Amino acid sequence: MYIEKKIKSYLVFSGDSIWDALKQINDNQSRIVFVVEDSGILIGAVSDGDFRRWVTSHPNFDLNQPIDLVMNQNFISTSVHNTQEVIARCFTPDKDIIPLVDEVGRFVALARKSGIGFQVGEHLISEQNKSFIIAEIGNNHNGDVGLAKKLVDLAVQAGADCVKFQMRDLGSLYSNRGKAAENKYDLGSQYTLDILNRFQLTKDELFDVFDYSYKQGIVPLCTPWDLVSVDILDNYGLEAFKVASADFTNFEMLEALAEIGKPIICSTGMCTESEIKASVSLLRQLGSQFSLLHCNSTYPTPFKDVNLLYLGRLKKIAGTIVGYSGHERGFSVPVAAVALGAKIIEKHFTVDRSMEGSDHKVSLLPDEFADMVRQIREVEEAIGQDKEREVTQGELINRENLAKSLVTNQSIKKGQIIKREMIEVKSPGQGLQPNRIHDLLGKVASRDMMPGDFFFESDIVQKAIKKSEYNFSRPYGIPVRYHDYANLTTNINLDFVEFHLSYHDLNVLLNDFFSSTQTIGFAVHSPELFAGDHIMDLASEDETYLERSISELERVISITNNLKCFFPTTEKPVLVINVGGWSPKGFLPLEKRKELYFRVETTLERIDIESVQLAIQTMPPFPWHFGGQSHHNLFVDPNEIYEFCHRTGHKICLDVSHSMMACNYYQWDFSEFLEKVLPYTVHLHIVDAKGVDGEGVQIGKGDVDFKMLKDKLDVLAPKIQFIPEVWQGHKDKGEGFWFALEFLEKIGI
Repeated sequence: MYIEKKIKSYLVFSGDSIWDALKQINDNQSRIVFVVEDSGILIGAVSDGDFRRWVTSHPNFDLNQPIDLVMNQNFISTSVHNTQEVIARCFTPDKDIIPLVDEVGRFVALARKSGIGFQVGEHLISEQNKSFIIAEIGNNHNGDVGLAKKLVDLAVQAGADCVKFQMRDLGSLYSNRGKAAENKYDLGSQYTLDILNRFQLTKDELFDVFDYSYKQGIVPLCTPWDLVSVDILDNYGLEAFKVASADFTNFEMLEALAEIGKPIICSTGMCTESEIKASVSLLRQLGSQFSLLHCNSTYPTPFKDVNLLYLGRLKKIAGTIVGYSGHERGFSVPVAAVALGAKIIEKHFTVDRSMEGSDHKVSLLPDEFADMVRQIREVEEAIGQDKEREVTQGELINRENLAKSLVTNQSIKKGQIIKREMIEVKSPGQGLQPNRIHDLLGKVASRDMMPGDFFFESDIVQKAIKKSEYNFSRPYGIPVRYHDYANLTTNINLDFVEFHLSYHDLNVLLNDFFSSTQTIGFAVHSPELFAGDHIMDLASEDETYLERSISELERVISITNNLKCFFPTTEKPVLVINVGGWSPKGFLPLEKRKELYFRVETTLERIDIESVQLAIQTMPPFPWHFGGQSHHNLFVDPNEIYEFCHRTGHKICLDVSHSMMACNYYQWDFSEFLEKVLPYTVHLHIVDAKGVDGEGVQIGKGDVDFKMLKDKLDVLAPKIQFIPEVWQGHKDKGEGFWFALEFLEKIGI
């Protein structure tokens, strides 16, 4: 069981619509929401089962009716102040989520039967979340409040989730009442007591640092070394407690902390396995929320003594979250610990390893701690999930370029039986993969084929069929290349096409593709990549690079104007462009992005764009360049897009896939994103997205809520033209486009 305080996605208000509640159920993926009054008082629960029962008894249901009609008022809840043991008794075989209320009945948290973990501040520490990284300041402030606050600032900058300190009441902790070390003490004890007497912060000074930490947006924790300190820290209101290795066998301390009822993070250094098991047994009996940190209490710990593989054994003993508290030099071990399942990492933190005090010697400097955090986050991304392997977007791009396909080596007439001698394996990977050859053999050809033509999935299984006309409330088109324009636009009543140009297309003769004027409209998507690995960047600070980008855009504008001769119905065609602003190693800070937006603005003032309607494409956080990822800085953030368009008068092409990925990555609300940018939209790329880099996903196969999108478009961008920009949608005679258009037609785009 664990307790979760982030309840926004589990909460709906009395009077909200049934549709709103269903959306919340879909978002939280837990099959339940809880209904509260405006004051937060819990009044009901709605599970997906409650909804199904209501629907079956109300055949003429209306999803706009209030959720109060569906909610179950006979729900189980309990007090957030109860022990875990008491809360656990509330679970039943069919109820694995219990709402927790405060003393007046307000919904403030929920308990989950399945899974393990707990919440500290805004951080949910569980198997499913990122590791909780603690900067152990301890007494490395050397008794200086100013230095303590500086260390807090540096920990925030380094990416830590928590700063941790230590509190000792020397009078109750030491047998000599904490006075200067007596001669009978061993040398180590004399040294420690001497340091503590000189470098401890007072209670009020520590509280001042705790308050400062909260203001800086980082959670403060503290290790109490005695029961007096436990009471002081509890009265302050710390959100959890840290137990030092030296106290993990101190049952008196564990019992006092367990009685408070807040999460306990326990280091296990200096403990035998039997002692660990005994303390775990006690914490379980007391109903505590706890986790264990594997630790070797040697300063510094030799690498040979770390034994990271013990993490797995410790997890079996604990039956809860485990982590790692390290005293070795460097930070390779904590990074490896995360790869082995550690969900809490604790490392000492200092500004100067030469300062007085033993902890400084095994502490990380701010830049080292930042490197550790960065590498941990990279490893967490790389760990992924234990599930069936999927081909990533980057691999799909490279498979297209590098893999092989099944092609015909001779002419085949429609109706012929496909035989082995008709098929060869050739690059590139644009058609069926070679392993599908036996699926293809014996099939009846559904079309005439020429030597070198690719075989597709539709040559094995019947796929979506192109209709002659689709019914939309706005102009619709499809993306095309010059070479497939005729085939894709035959027998379909499109309003326009969007020519996706490659840099090779800038050098062809239009007369080779168009012999007469066309009756439909057109738009153009400028190349992003040009000869010589040049990626267009109108924000470049390299003047030579910028001049090349300007020159290439002027070529594209010229070609767009030449296309008007063949597509005379379009007087001012939309020209979609990616203006640049990427960086290979990471995202740029806000002030730097502002400079780049200004460079884009001034660059566009140098170019004659009067003959076209420029549409700057919204971008994803991680664009694909040459089959690998970069970091994009411009036209990603809705507030920045709004500010740029409002100030300059420029318009955008809203790429739904790109912007959905941005919302997924930055945890933005896509509905709010649309409200900011749609008033400045002149062109739409409608397509789905998956995660933070699943680009161009077939519509309905990803994360986009298309009903919500339709509603926003109707209000904020009526009549704005669109294409379904499904990646590789042109393959197999445009099968991907026809599927997408049929889907969008059904939902009324």
